[in-house]
Amino acid sequence: MEIVLATNNKNKLKEMRAILGGHFDKLYSLADLGVDVDVEETGETLAENSYIKAKAICDLTGKIALADDTGLMVDALNGAPGVYSARYAGEEHDDAKNRALLLKNLQNATDRSAHFATVITICYPNGDVLSAEGRVDGFIATEERGEHGFGYDSLFFCPEIGKTFAEASADEKNGVSHRGRALRATVEKLDSLTK
Repeated sequence: MEIVLATNNKNKLKEMRAILGGHFDKLYSLADLGVDVDVEETGETLAENSYIKAKAICDLTGKIALADDTGLMVDALNGAPGVYSARYAGEEHDDAKNRALLLKNLQNATDRSAHFATVITICYPNGDVLSAEGRVDGFIATEERGEHGFGYDSLFFCPEIGKTFAEASADEKNGVSHRGRALRATVEKLDSLTK
């Protein structure tokens, strides 16, 4: 099976390819197909945005398309940044500004618990849709730690591995991360369909 990964984010592509690589005959990026589009995320939930992106790329390419939407939900901020995680500090999707704003908004917080959630949606040209979710719980560190990862990884401390995602290797992160769990749940659903 061939599938298009509906993202322009190189870091997400790397994670998706690492987890999905052995399950598909061909994984295309948008760049592989010469598609230069940034689908507007107008949904109010991760599931809605994930579907909007997958459907748009499926319609555009005529191929099976997989999209994700991910959010960081911080308890002390009533679930913010949530669906607006990528543009928390503005529409330019600046990771450093997003992290700085999050630290500022949590300056006086005693509860720093948070979770990452990812919703994966696959849209098929025949109209079929498959979706799966993943979640990982942790808390927001008081300062950035680690050199790896992207987004909020240097602030998100994961108790399961005892470090921030930015301190973890790619394999360590993919083993417990929200996106890793959502992708593995997607593969399980796909496998059950082919049995």
